[in-house]
Amino acid sequence: MKYVLAIDQGTTSTRAILFDTNLTPVFTAQEEFQQIFPHSGWVEHKADDLWQTTLRTCRQVIEQAGGSAADIISIGITNQRETTVVWDAKTGEAIYNAIVWQDRRTSDLCRTLTGAGHAEMFQDRTGLLVDPYFSATKLKWVLDNVEGARARAQRGELLFGTVDSFLIWQLTEGRVHATDATNAARTMLYDIRKGRWSQTICDLLEIPMNMLPTVKDSADDFGSTSLLGADLPIRGVAGDQQAATVGQACFEPGMLKSTYGTGCFALLNTGDVPVASKNRLLTTIAYQLDGKPTYALEGSIFVAGAVVQWLRDGLKIIQSAGETQNLAENADPTQSVVMVPAFTGLGAPYWSPDSRGAIFGLTRNSGPAEFAKAALESVGYQTRDLIDAMRADWQQHATGSGGEAVLRVDGGMSASDWTMQFLADITNAPVDRPRVLETTALGVAWLAGMKMGALPDQAEFAKNWALERRFAPEMQAEERAAKYGRWQQAVQSTLTY
Repeated sequence: MKYVLAIDQGTTSTRAILFDTNLTPVFTAQEEFQQIFPHSGWVEHKADDLWQTTLRTCRQVIEQAGGSAADIISIGITNQRETTVVWDAKTGEAIYNAIVWQDRRTSDLCRTLTGAGHAEMFQDRTGLLVDPYFSATKLKWVLDNVEGARARAQRGELLFGTVDSFLIWQLTEGRVHATDATNAARTMLYDIRKGRWSQTICDLLEIPMNMLPTVKDSADDFGSTSLLGADLPIRGVAGDQQAATVGQACFEPGMLKSTYGTGCFALLNTGDVPVASKNRLLTTIAYQLDGKPTYALEGSIFVAGAVVQWLRDGLKIIQSAGETQNLAENADPTQSVVMVPAFTGLGAPYWSPDSRGAIFGLTRNSGPAEFAKAALESVGYQTRDLIDAMRADWQQHATGSGGEAVLRVDGGMSASDWTMQFLADITNAPVDRPRVLETTALGVAWLAGMKMGALPDQAEFAKNWALERRFAPEMQAEERAAKYGRWQQAVQSTLTY
């Protein structure tokens, strides 16, 4: 049997999945790694942890499949986006911990850039808002704060990359320093319309352009690795949310997907038009094939699955994520507890990095069940915020497009029937859950296998997308309006706290 190896390097764990040529996941290995919080709002990973967990999980799935890497057709890499690594161009050793996408240490710098009148330029070129979320200010922080880093970078001794670039460099033993257009589009350094790194932005942030990787298509030649027992080509790369968009076969303009992992990320395909948002969404690249980018509107929620982790690890009121559904089902229906999980600020469409979490509507009888219900509902409310903003932006460009608005969902939380039903209820839209929930890995596996000619083309892949269950809205309009109104009041309170 032949396989495609998908490397899914995420925020809290690394997974390797072997897909057969029917794109069925058959072998999986997963390993968590340390989360580092040096100061309030700072989040880091050891770069070597990202690499070593990748290497180990790949070797584990090959062992599960019988130990022969020669059965692997191609490798695809999908990754946590915006996370920033700077490493020695000769040794591959990181000069500082990877600064994670959630990290907020550059909030002051972002305010300074906005105050100096640069926000419009950044948005026009990159499609992004000036925010600590993206890689550019993280990279500047490393160059400014690690002794000798800027001088070394100017001499060509240091390389920058998002996690995909770092893994490609390690897998190819330093032969390839590359990224794909979807990851480049998340750095706040890449001109998404011209398809190249922005000299203007790099000069403004004092970033030497010789540090930056070569930008390729999402299905392209990223070199090969001989570290897994055979010479294996790397042919697919995409940031995790774009890979999920591909895995959900959202290839037509107007199609929408939402992925529920640590955070929640919704992408709306806008075709070959980069739609400038008037509602504080991001304009980004959904995927790039044959040199042609397909654009998307994106809304990012910083805390989705992480709110359940907080119930488990912070409050210790559950032992596993699966308990939340039963608790929510048994919560007191007369209570209206609202949780705003702004632990690391609020993402789209608010973009308030300094907001912090809050809980409203507590009574003496509020307990674990009400907390669990409020936590799961917060994911639906935040998704509603994103979808409403997307619809407002998209309708201006897609008049008369017609068709029923359907949300395709994936990621760990999408397995919760209760959460997905609430999502359908609060957004007043059908929610479609596919048979294969591992859409992030699926997307990059298809890119890698398709590039090798071993998997179906785009049209056939889309036709094979399979529905597991549709959740239809059941909530009455009055109840929906009342609940969403309380959420909006709660958010406004956190924004003005």
